[in-house]
Amino acid sequence: MIQKPRPNRPRRQLLAVPAVLVLALAAACSNSSGKSTADATPTTTLSGDCAKYQPYAGHSGTKVTMYASILSPESDSLEKSWSEFSSCTGIKISYEGSNDFESQLQVRVTGGNAPDFAIIPQPGLLAQMVKTGKVVKPPAATVANEDKWNPVWKGYGSVNGTFYAAPMSANMKSLVWYSPKYFKQAGYQVPTTWADLMTLSDRIAKAGGGSKPWCGGIGSGTATGWPATDWLEEAVLGTYGGDVYDQWVSHQVKFSDPKIISAMQTVAGWMQNPAWVNGGIGDVKSIATTTFQDAGAPILTNKCWMLQQASFYQAQWAKGTKIGPDGDIFAFHLPAVNPAIPNPVEGGGEFLAAFSDRPEVQAVQNYLSSADWASSRVKVSTGWVSANQAVDKSLYTDPIDKLSADALTDPTATFRFDASDMMPAAIGAGQEWKSLTAWFAEGQAIPKVAADIDAAWPQ
Repeated sequence: MIQKPRPNRPRRQLLAVPAVLVLALAAACSNSSGKSTADATPTTTLSGDCAKYQPYAGHSGTKVTMYASILSPESDSLEKSWSEFSSCTGIKISYEGSNDFESQLQVRVTGGNAPDFAIIPQPGLLAQMVKTGKVVKPPAATVANEDKWNPVWKGYGSVNGTFYAAPMSANMKSLVWYSPKYFKQAGYQVPTTWADLMTLSDRIAKAGGGSKPWCGGIGSGTATGWPATDWLEEAVLGTYGGDVYDQWVSHQVKFSDPKIISAMQTVAGWMQNPAWVNGGIGDVKSIATTTFQDAGAPILTNKCWMLQQASFYQAQWAKGTKIGPDGDIFAFHLPAVNPAIPNPVEGGGEFLAAFSDRPEVQAVQNYLSSADWASSRVKVSTGWVSANQAVDKSLYTDPIDKLSADALTDPTATFRFDASDMMPAAIGAGQEWKSLTAWFAEGQAIPKVAADIDAAWPQ
């Protein structure tokens, strides 16, 4: 890969009220108490199964707050991943997830009510937070973990060359979810080229039977529109490759450039084709009012056949759904629009930024940047891949996680980070969401969509 609830990204999971993790302290794990700075030798001694958390000891009875866009059910495994750490060290981690994270984080930070931590899925949003002067640089022990990340990932967590936020998760965006069971029954083969994918889509549409080839949803609270940015990014990267993609991210190539207009036309022919979408849900406009969480459900009832969504979408499938090559649901790599582009892979990620340098905050920050925590998260999660290269790949037992990890680390891939996450937050987490939503909801013309986004670009 070198993870965009996004939202990425954000943009995550089923709507839920904020959850608070309150863990019982395990007295058996320590025999004394005391305070220390995170990078100093703690005065508390941990024993037994808790001994491995000795570097983070000395802060029993403290609490840190964490804010993110990750909602249940994904947030359940997130909280489980640090539960032992919390009970052993006595540091309670109070977690809150919100579908309004992107807009509310700015409000909280500028209003003097910043959380101790924010899990930020957009480098553009990280840069915006750094401009407030409230983001605290990581402690030395966090920085020392940099050798566990690909240098490009440290770059995504940096602003103007200064490192602020350690990478956490990585997700594979370039996936198409489908049902192997229904494909087999219909005699369909997984397409390996864009031409084959379009031919299959047309074949499904003409077969009738009350189902359509594609379903989709871009609803996500105040982040509504972000899945459409992924569709456009896939078209840009898969048509023109990494150089044009990079120039687009920096606005050297504008949205009104013929290349980006052409990519938007590709998306329109694919995800705005009334004969192809929105199977089991409604017409093209229904994509704007369908939450991304609900978008794939018709695949399980054979009302639609495919959904383009990231690896983290795995958490949305109904309990008991068999996921695998011979299961109810699986995924394949979205082919390049232009066969001359070698193996395009779009990825997203999340980064841990701190707004406090209290010792207990730094202890948590150090732990969450470690390979030990990343391995713990992999063990309790599906649909989650770590940005930490020190994680043993054998820990990925889930077939989607394996598929994603392989694609994200493929040295032959044309890999790029989610473009809207790299753009200024006013665009990538603002005007682009708004304009692409209008494109689907109102049928706004492509030149108007492009012009509105270009006009909003910060000067």
